Amino acid sequence: ERAVEAWFKAGGRGVVVLPPGSGKTVIAAEVIRRLCKPTLVVVPTLPLLDQWRSMISRLLGIEAGALGGGRHELRGITVSTYDSAYLRAEELGDRFELAVFDECHHLAAEGYSQIGEMLAAPYRLGLTATFEREDGRHILLFSLIGGIVFRMGPGELAGKHLAEFEVVRVPVKLTEEEKLEYEKCMREYKSYLEKAGLRIRDIDDFRKLIMRSGVSLPARRALLAWNEARKIALNSRAKIEALKEILEAHRQDKVLIFTEYNEMAELISRELLIPLITHRTRREEREELLSGFKEGRYTKIVTSKVLDEGVDVPDARVAVIVGGSGSRREFIQRLGRVLRKSGVKVALLYEIVSKGTVETRVSSRRRRALREV
Repeated sequence: ERAVEAWFKAGGRGVVVLPPGSGKTVIAAEVIRRLCKPTLVVVPTLPLLDQWRSMISRLLGIEAGALGGGRHELRGITVSTYDSAYLRAEELGDRFELAVFDECHHLAAEGYSQIGEMLAAPYRLGLTATFEREDGRHILLFSLIGGIVFRMGPGELAGKHLAEFEVVRVPVKLTEEEKLEYEKCMREYKSYLEKAGLRIRDIDDFRKLIMRSGVSLPARRALLAWNEARKIALNSRAKIEALKEILEAHRQDKVLIFTEYNEMAELISRELLIPLITHRTRREEREELLSGFKEGRYTKIVTSKVLDEGVDVPDARVAVIVGGSGSRREFIQRLGRVLRKSGVKVALLYEIVSKGTVETRVSSRRRRALREV
């Protein structure tokens, strides 16, 4: 209610920033109901398109049109993917008076920003768990949608609208073989930086290295060495053993396991006999696994990045990050998977981190992001 009022008070333009599971779609439904204007809802994925259409039918009793996945049906309320809205931005231009951008950080991406520029809709609502983009392009959202009109982080909502939560870091050691290979890769990487006079302080500095790698063989070798070192840290063998202990402690709980790489997800699935969802999983199989997870036929699922955003994941009490980036968005999305308040008293998020590697700093960045939101 406070978020809806704040948006109307701001003149019907602006962004609402709330964690996953805190009711952003319900806020949008109330705005659509009150405003009662032709509405375009723009979402990043086809699963989200279907979820929004179901939600609109359930909460508003209206069958929404669909634009995406081979469907082209415009109605008073229409749900479109960003891709389809971008391709048909000129056609959609003056058809709608309210534009709702779900996961609105996508709108600031190159290309997608044209959707906001070409739509004539005077009323605009942005929804996201993480407003800021690491490339800084979120600044475009102020002109495309409006400023942040309402914002609450996981900590502020814990115990009220979301479950209380605890983040637990589980440090593990690299094997001797992994450690030697990791140190070798990092030496090659640091040696190049020193010779080239480069300092990597932030993502912009790292982009410079990536650009150099396209024209310089030593830069390319250094980048490959860094990638290999990161892979060793994120896929450490000791993480499997630590994961086994965590799962043993949560035998009766629903647990979501996240990895950075498909290979690690596949290894966990094979060794621990846990259902696997990756980008290669067919839609029907993914829906069957998530349905089974919701009904309790499966209590554990392992995935790479597929469930980070844009998929309606059933409630879980425990999440385990076996590998991930330092991205604020990724971390908040993963935490949000266990925050829904559905009989869960305290949600747990475990981070399994390889000691003495770049992953320690990555973990610290994730935690800093949590404090900032």
